[in-house]
Amino acid sequence: MLKMDSVVGETVFFSVVIPTYNRQPILEKCLRALEVQELSKSSSVTDYEIVLVDDGSTDGTLEWLAGHKEEFPHVRWFGQDHAGPAAARNLGVEQALGDTIIFIDSDLVVLENFLQAHAEALVQGQEKLGSDRFFTYGAVINTCNFNNPTAEPYKVTDFSAAFFATGNVAIPKHWLEKAGLFDTSFQLYGWEDLELGVRLKKLGLTLIKCPEAVGYHWHPAFKLEQIPRLIDQEIQRGRMGVLFYQKHPTWEVRMMIQMTWLHRLLWGILSLNGALNERTMAPLLQWLINLGKPQLALEIARIFLNWYNVKGVYEAYAEMQQAS
Repeated sequence: MLKMDSVVGETVFFSVVIPTYNRQPILEKCLRALEVQELSKSSSVTDYEIVLVDDGSTDGTLEWLAGHKEEFPHVRWFGQDHAGPAAARNLGVEQALGDTIIFIDSDLVVLENFLQAHAEALVQGQEKLGSDRFFTYGAVINTCNFNNPTAEPYKVTDFSAAFFATGNVAIPKHWLEKAGLFDTSFQLYGWEDLELGVRLKKLGLTLIKCPEAVGYHWHPAFKLEQIPRLIDQEIQRGRMGVLFYQKHPTWEVRMMIQMTWLHRLLWGILSLNGALNERTMAPLLQWLINLGKPQLALEIARIFLNWYNVKGVYEAYAEMQQAS
């Protein structure tokens, strides 16, 4: 596939960058959905590629791809030792042939008009702003329906106020390069994309929402067995939040990472200072799961998950102050 030089507003050549780690079953659905994109005859999209970066998977992802490469003509894939999503996305951007990058995750299944919707939003944004100093942000709907993920309706809990999140975003490649790509010091879970968003905002980029570009983010239905991993993620997110604050010591970032007295008070009260936790709430959560309401159970579990996050933030912040 040849590199296509493009100018947003005239023509668009997309490089869809996808990091993946041990997600082969849902990755297959992700890639198949991208291979059947419908582009209108008058579309500004000249072509597209899918740049897949395998972050050291141990589930045979690369072997599966090699055995099915004729089914995925748009896919180019690269492998690296396990180094996290920031490093994987950076490699994907560096290898991308297009001038416009779309980031999605490997557990996202998109509709057939996905690329067309982003392209139209980019063209309209160029016409409105008179420059390409912006990015488009599509909609993400969470689902645990593996067989038919795109059947999930939009829910209030799917709303996101994030400025820049890599679940479904399209941006000119040169702005990513000017901002310095993702910071690979974010080794643990969380914040690497929002931290890049702060740097993009400092460059004057604005967000244009593109609700027609819909992606369905699949995750397994909530079970009690997942709770230890979810708690660990919240603690990791707390530690990475402090790294985020070290780089950008602003009130806005403190609010984002929940490092304020308000968050400490809120989640402390809601969790009864930790009395409502994974042990005491297990019977209620299991009852909801048995009723076929795993998503509601997960939302209730967020009471103590957020309390773990806030405690993780303050513990990591105290360690940072002692170290300095």
